[in-house]
Amino acid sequence: MKLIAHLLIAATAVASPLFAYASEAAAPASAASAPAAHAPAAVAKSVKPDLAKGEATFAAVCAACHGADGNSATPAYPKLAQQHPEYLVKQLQEFKSGKRVNPLMVGFASMLSDEDMKNVAYWVAAKKSKAGSASEKTLVQLGERIYRGGIADRQVPACAGCHSPNGAGIPAQYPRLSGQHADYAAAQLTAFRDGVRQNSLQMSQVAAKLNDREIKAVADYVAGLR
Repeated sequence: MKLIAHLLIAATAVASPLFAYASEAAAPASAASAPAAHAPAAVAKSVKPDLAKGEATFAAVCAACHGADGNSATPAYPKLAQQHPEYLVKQLQEFKSGKRVNPLMVGFASMLSDEDMKNVAYWVAAKKSKAGSASEKTLVQLGERIYRGGIADRQVPACAGCHSPNGAGIPAQYPRLSGQHADYAAAQLTAFRDGVRQNSLQMSQVAAKLNDREIKAVADYVAGLR
């Protein structure tokens, strides 16, 4: 009976998968008193990102489009600096798996292991994002109204509810929008609305209720958020 109990403890511990950014699974309480000889060797601790490797990988794979420090100079490519690393890892994994479709990004993401993704994400997240600015003066008020208050009669929620009033987002859940290129933000909202981007049901449902003018207004407004 003691042998069976030890085997059950080991099987339970091994059942917890390890992801690049997941926290270490807690060991069952009963395992604390088990002899060391029966501890499962396969349980690995969460590995900290290697920022030096992340910098090298970013320079080789990402910098041409996203800038040497994650501040893309091209409006079509997003700023990655100061973005939540968990969010970046998730996007890279979904490019690689095909859940998020982009012919250019799938090629780059396919070159990276989960460890590479984690290293890159944490390195670029530590870089400071450069401030942007709104350029469509006639749309600023509309963009601010939607971002902060939504559109009640169409049940469009306020963007600030998930992405925070200053656009900083919520780590691991909702991306930082503050200072993001308006062209890129508008392209993503349009892609969600039109079903081209399908890796967030929540965003698809929200964007489906916005017209082109509203999308442009919101995108331009977040570009100037600080």
